[in-house]
Amino acid sequence: MASGKTFGWLSVQRIGEELADRHGDIDPVRVGFPELRRLVLGLPGFAEEPGHPSNERILEEIQRHWIEEREDLRDDDDA
Repeated sequence: MASGKTFGWLSVQRIGEELADRHGDIDPVRVGFPELRRLVLGLPGFAEEPGHPSNERILEEIQRHWIEEREDLRDDDDA
């Protein structure tokens, strides 16, 4: 998993990876944006940045990366 300093809303790939690692029991396709936002805010190392609030486009990208990462993890498990 990615490590390092804090990250914010624009780190959509890292957020997707973190969500896949921490919430493998949740189907990202079934998560609504209010719940997705809550999950992101609860990630260790996440910090909202002034001037970079979340919006629908960012949440869609996070969800897309989460889905892709979840599929990659499944493929690794099958190998």
